Amino acid sequence: MTDGPPRILKINKSPSDALALTNCIIASPRDFHPNSKYLLIDLGDRGNFVFTLKVVDGFPAGELGTTLFHRKFAFLSLAQEVRAFAYNPFAENLNCYIGTITLEVSLFKKGLQLKEAFDTNELQSIFIRNFSQHYFTRGQSLIFDFHGMNLIATVISLDVVNFEALKKGGGQTQQSQEIMRGILMDNSSVAWTKASDSTIMLKGAQTRAPANMLIQPDFKFEDMGIGGLDKEFANIFRRAFASRIFPPHIVEKLGIQHVKGILLYGPPGTGKTLIARQIGKMLNAREPKIVNGPEVLSKFVGESEENVRKLFADAEKEYKQRGEESSLHIIIFDELDAICKQRGSKNDGTGVGDSIVNQLLSKMDGVDQLNNILIIGMTNRKDMIDEALLRPGRLEIHTEIGLPDEKGRLQILKIHTTKMTNNNVLDGDVDLNELANLSKNFSGAEIAGLIKSATSFAFSRHVKVDNMAHVSQDYENMKVNRADFLRALDEVHASFGVSEAEFQTCIQNGIIKFNTNVSRILSDGALFVEQVRNSARTPLVSVLLHGPSGSGKTALAASIAMASEYPLIKLISPEQLVGYSENAKNNYITKVFDDAYKSPLSIIVIDAIERLLDWVPIGPRFSNTVLQTLLVLLKKQPPSNRRLLILGTTSQRHVLEQMDMVDAFNSQIYVSNVTDLSSVDVILKELELFSDAERNQALQSLTRAGLANKLSIGIKKLLMMTEMARQDIDKVEKFINVITDEGQSYA
Repeated sequence: MTDGPPRILKINKSPSDALALTNCIIASPRDFHPNSKYLLIDLGDRGNFVFTLKVVDGFPAGELGTTLFHRKFAFLSLAQEVRAFAYNPFAENLNCYIGTITLEVSLFKKGLQLKEAFDTNELQSIFIRNFSQHYFTRGQSLIFDFHGMNLIATVISLDVVNFEALKKGGGQTQQSQEIMRGILMDNSSVAWTKASDSTIMLKGAQTRAPANMLIQPDFKFEDMGIGGLDKEFANIFRRAFASRIFPPHIVEKLGIQHVKGILLYGPPGTGKTLIARQIGKMLNAREPKIVNGPEVLSKFVGESEENVRKLFADAEKEYKQRGEESSLHIIIFDELDAICKQRGSKNDGTGVGDSIVNQLLSKMDGVDQLNNILIIGMTNRKDMIDEALLRPGRLEIHTEIGLPDEKGRLQILKIHTTKMTNNNVLDGDVDLNELANLSKNFSGAEIAGLIKSATSFAFSRHVKVDNMAHVSQDYENMKVNRADFLRALDEVHASFGVSEAEFQTCIQNGIIKFNTNVSRILSDGALFVEQVRNSARTPLVSVLLHGPSGSGKTALAASIAMASEYPLIKLISPEQLVGYSENAKNNYITKVFDDAYKSPLSIIVIDAIERLLDWVPIGPRFSNTVLQTLLVLLKKQPPSNRRLLILGTTSQRHVLEQMDMVDAFNSQIYVSNVTDLSSVDVILKELELFSDAERNQALQSLTRAGLANKLSIGIKKLLMMTEMARQDIDKVEKFINVITDEGQSYA
């Protein structure tokens, strides 16, 4: 509350350097009573500001003596006229005493190099002695003398003593509440932190933990626009940032060094680059340096190594000046595998790749260690990076950014449809939970592509087909609906999803349950699927389907896989690898298995194994390289929380037995040919080739031909013969002849 009428006073400079160091605004006794302690300057719409007042004899009347810090804080100009009042803070609020004040300290004279740290206990003692009973406002700066050296202190935060709690007998430990301004007391506590660009070093327990200095106080992970990575972010924060939000003297007591490197790896499109790019938003550190791996490379000798050294130059300079008080320097390497391949793996004769790795290793963990850097590397190929770079002290945190689960996909969908929802463009029939379930194994980038595709279908409804340049006038009412998303799901497919087109080709004629053996195989296959899904003891199950050529092994394996509804189902078949060298085949097969290890549930169908091995009876010969690869992969356990079912097919089981490959499978299922006419009857009914009378006529003719007990024909060949007979005028006679000829070939 103000005392007395306002005075119209002119802003002037403080009359002396000594008075400037008092943090007081100077006034004449002709304007204010000598006992006045505080001054309120009313700037109308721009607010009001309260300062500590000192009435000095001989100071000109009608003026206020201010320092540069007073004028800067209140936006005052020299010779400006202001309305000023004597101010009594106790008249309106008893809770105006400061319990804790947090000050950011820096040198008034920039560029001084200090060799010793300032003791915060001594800083507090001098500050309280000089400024007890002074009035401070959050954001205000002042200059004060510390052993002949001028320091600048800026008020970061204030907590007021809770007198109501004290009245109830709680004592000094009662809770306090944050305020904008208040009065410093003799027993107020002062917490210190240093300005990010200052060379001052602080020591002592009364330093403020720089949590608010490193992490943005209003930061939320949702603001980063990244979904489905809560667990990964928690791990990164715990390992890389938790130690950095504590004062250096606490970390020094533990005798540890901060983590210097993080490696983010995983499939393309899962958000690795986005995470690294957005990490700067959560930190009050220096702006991260983002480097695309190939940008470091240069054709000139030594230039690539110089580029690496330049990345660390700022951190080295600051660390020499400020030591552990240095601010955090972040360097982000995208496509790290481009410059940090295994040393000795390149035979280009230049040795540039090896030199870059050596230079990076020496900067991260060499003789002159830096403790103020954080390297974030990203790659799709962790296996290609030099192992020396991955040990503790370097890129020691290895975080897999994998495909999001259903909860994560829902978060990503919500992020990408936020604007649609807020602007009422997303139709009410769109269920994001349903879309999250339907988009199995989609990466974050693929979900973004799915939404773009759905939007394009919505746009197309408002464009006339006969005039693509004409947009209908009802576009203001355009909405993206469920049908748009379902059409988009047919258009956008997950890279790590189901090879649906390939499997549909395998079962294009469907599955005909012509005898109980077929039903049993499908039933057993479903049990293996559930075993992998639910059993904690068997995350890897491999099953070999063997039997005569054309007996339907591939179709049955494909049917079991498609019925599983696993998020990742892949086919490895000889048709895909025509023309591939042995090494290329190995790489392809290994990649399929690597992809499967990235999905929580996967099925791999390995079709016609003997043909994948290049086995032929003439010779015989086979590819031992591919054989050894398959033997290893059939027994290799998937990573934690990953489950894999392998379905193999072969028409030459005896060959695999000689290669010791049959024992690599956990179980075997025999798939037989069609061996009786009752099975043929079921197949003919399913195919609807004949009428009942024609079918009975055909079966009777085949019985008379003596095929009832010696028939053995693959379902694939039988279907081919049936379709051929369908084209003949006398289809019954044709069918009887071709089956009879086939049966006689077994005689």
